[in-house]
Amino acid sequence: MTRNNAGLSAERIITEALRIIDGQGLRRLTMRRLGDTLQVEAMAIYHHFPLGKEQLFNAIVEYVTDVTRNHGSQTPDEDEATEPAGRTQAWEAEEGDQTHETAPPVDDRPWDERLRVWAHDYRAALLRHSGALALLINRRPESAAAMRTLESHYAAFAEAGLRGSAIVDAAAALDSYVTGAVVHQVRSEGISSPNPAALDGRFPTVAHMAQQVSPDHERSFSAGLEALLTALTRGVAPAV
Repeated sequence: MTRNNAGLSAERIITEALRIIDGQGLRRLTMRRLGDTLQVEAMAIYHHFPLGKEQLFNAIVEYVTDVTRNHGSQTPDEDEATEPAGRTQAWEAEEGDQTHETAPPVDDRPWDERLRVWAHDYRAALLRHSGALALLINRRPESAAAMRTLESHYAAFAEAGLRGSAIVDAAAALDSYVTGAVVHQVRSEGISSPNPAALDGRFPTVAHMAQQVSPDHERSFSAGLEALLTALTRGVAPAV
């Protein structure tokens, strides 16, 4: 198999790009390095992403954030042969902006369970590929995947009894909470400051809490999520 004909698919390119980002950092992702990893000439990648790196970046963002398509627990480290064929076909279609998707199946789980599961899955995906977080900041969530997520959130909050702008505000708050929680955790586990502030008399409450409570990001996230969902729907009668 030549370096120009390696059975490439859009998803294979994306997962290999994520492998580089996760292992070496976003700055280390170049088309040449990606081509070397895939054992193809860099130009072969442009067959799937003719607009170059920015188009690839957009696809990476969609892949990481699209937990509604049931990516499951698979990571780029697993054998590519285990990928469902439908996923690869879907990515091949979407890269050409020719996707024609049918309406998703009805999800009969309670509205809060749907949102809770999404929040935990989304958090896990962002943490798994935290090196790609920077790509999310300046890209509008306008893809079909983003619309699927928004549709599911709006429908869930409408089922909870919210109406009009309250639905939009609630969905935005949920997305902001999950994204913010991930950023908070990534920062807390990041590179230590060379000159950290001493927890002395200037910060008595912080010093006291540091002695009393050990960081538990999973517990904090779950508690905050429950508080948020409760606050957003407090006093609202669920739709029937």
